[in-house]
Amino acid sequence: MELKSTPMGQRLAQHPYNRVKLLNAGIEVSGEKHQYLIPFNELINIFCKKGIVWGELEFLLPEDKVVRLHGTDWEETQQFYRYLYQSWQNWSKEMSEISAQVLEKQLHNINEITQLNRWIKQSKLSEIQQSIKESFSAIPLPLERLIQFDNCHTLYQQCLEWLKHGEALINKENSAWITQILNEHAEFFNTIESSPLNESQCRAVINGEENILVLAGAGSGKTSVLVARAGWLLRRQLAQPDQILLLAFGRKAAQEMNERLSSRLNADIMAKTFHALALSVIQQATKKQPKISDLEINSEKRRALLLGEWREQCQQKKAQAKGWREWLSQELEWDIPDGEFWHDKKLENQVAVRLERWIGLLRMQGGSQKSLIESVQPEYTETFKKYLKLLSPLLKAWKTALKEEDAIDFSGLLHQAINLIEKGRFISPWKHILVDEFQDISPLRASLLTALKQQNKQTSLFAVGDDWQAIYRFSGAELLLTTSFHHSFGDGAECALDTTYRFNDTIGNVANTFIQQNPAQLSKPLNSLVKGNKKSVVLLSDDQLENLLNKMSGYVEENETILLLARYHYLKPELLKKAKTRWPNLDLQFMTFHASKGQQADYVIILGLQDGKDAFPAPARESIIELALLPSIEDYPNAEERRLMYVALTRAKKQVWLLFNKQQPSCFVSELKSQGVPIQRKP
Repeated sequence: MELKSTPMGQRLAQHPYNRVKLLNAGIEVSGEKHQYLIPFNELINIFCKKGIVWGELEFLLPEDKVVRLHGTDWEETQQFYRYLYQSWQNWSKEMSEISAQVLEKQLHNINEITQLNRWIKQSKLSEIQQSIKESFSAIPLPLERLIQFDNCHTLYQQCLEWLKHGEALINKENSAWITQILNEHAEFFNTIESSPLNESQCRAVINGEENILVLAGAGSGKTSVLVARAGWLLRRQLAQPDQILLLAFGRKAAQEMNERLSSRLNADIMAKTFHALALSVIQQATKKQPKISDLEINSEKRRALLLGEWREQCQQKKAQAKGWREWLSQELEWDIPDGEFWHDKKLENQVAVRLERWIGLLRMQGGSQKSLIESVQPEYTETFKKYLKLLSPLLKAWKTALKEEDAIDFSGLLHQAINLIEKGRFISPWKHILVDEFQDISPLRASLLTALKQQNKQTSLFAVGDDWQAIYRFSGAELLLTTSFHHSFGDGAECALDTTYRFNDTIGNVANTFIQQNPAQLSKPLNSLVKGNKKSVVLLSDDQLENLLNKMSGYVEENETILLLARYHYLKPELLKKAKTRWPNLDLQFMTFHASKGQQADYVIILGLQDGKDAFPAPARESIIELALLPSIEDYPNAEERRLMYVALTRAKKQVWLLFNKQQPSCFVSELKSQGVPIQRKP
């Protein structure tokens, strides 16, 4: 059947199309120079309109495209339209049956997944959504038309819901599953630790994603969650004991975790440090026992080697002495004495700390000096090369000492282990890797984890950490690995522990508000179960320390502890030398902010909130070596110093005193005052 424009209508319409022809399952619209084929499976709607004299047909296509035919006889147009429309509808009804079958099959597959009574992973959602898209592409009707058919409308809407709100639907299914699991395994969660796990802890333990980051504030039970996670994997038979790897960042932390594992789980699981893991990999891959250098274990020997070589270089080579003088005085702004400054004892202590750090960073990078220089940002290259030339003799002395010992240092240990894994000489037995204090991870340690995950694609990563307590950038820790966890290690879930069991709500509110002034810190709830009072956190002049300790000696009980914290170890108050006899019943302990990480006390006294010399926050004076090799400095004033303050505040269970210099107060003092922290004239 065919419809043509009248000669007059065609002439007046001046339109490229003047005829339409009905085909088997479509139409052909054509003119003298143009031809357009419209199959029914691309046709959205047909409109028949009457102009002043002639008829008009309009064919609506996907993306709001329209093909029009003008200038046809009106009665012929109506007749053609009725016949065409009926043919199109008959075809559409037949196609709707096929479409309904496709959609029903797709929803049946989704229902099978959701009714398996287990955690539905994010990766499964991706599979579901991809499958829906493939089903849509197999439907013979334009998708926009599916809502017109009773047999397709509801099915199509359900599929669309999975495409648009799939994550919410997955979360709903998983939430219902968690509720069921918590009821079925209530005894496990009530007894796995010394006190029952709270709901946020339970949800983190149960979570079934492959890569999970648990953000946990101070005192919220990070280690408890790790131990419970290991127990849960065993209970559900998701892994055997030898398929679970627990990692900590220090031997003491690993030992504490092992004590918990031993008392809570009846299984042969041992936590390791990253270095112990690397040692184990090398042993199994090479059948040899690497020796760890004494330089890594004995700090006095390490400093003696580096300082000895540094002094020798300055003594024997004028160029070295001149270069070091310029470096230390100009870039680091140190006061360098005249003459043979390398024999100055006070300067030696400052230099020793930096030499250890710089050599450690260079060893951590690995590779040749040429590759090191090539990896540095262009703006640092020339200065970096100059400083690297000064450090090269020390780096050579370090490598010579390792060779003489026939030993390996910690960085070399990690590099060798990564290399063996990547070459396939070590086959990872672990299905689950659990990591504590993840915010302290360095790129080199992260590379070890990545190598293990790539070597065994089934390996899942469960990490607990707190970006608010990331204070080890100077040793190579990269906060971005935590804040961009899933970008680095793969898609998964992010959980938060929302309750602290350490400090009261006043300390919590002050600490949380203070740390979250930096918008780059991840936002997370941290509620306290204990009510504090207005004096739980107070500002006090630093000349009142002795009076404060006098007052505390009158009410602090024998089993309660007091922690004094400062930015630097040499700021330890002189009056503590007489503390054992002056206040014999007070349990006093002094620490730096960094050393206090992981500690807690009933009362905390934070010292040194001052500007000027020994300021806190400390001014950022980093060498080009550090700027080139360490993670970039965050674009927020005193970002890491702010996290140090957060760590210090959250060591306290009951009360915190912030001692500040009245003449030169720290910039943090005015900020804390604006938060409502009261100032006391006397304790």
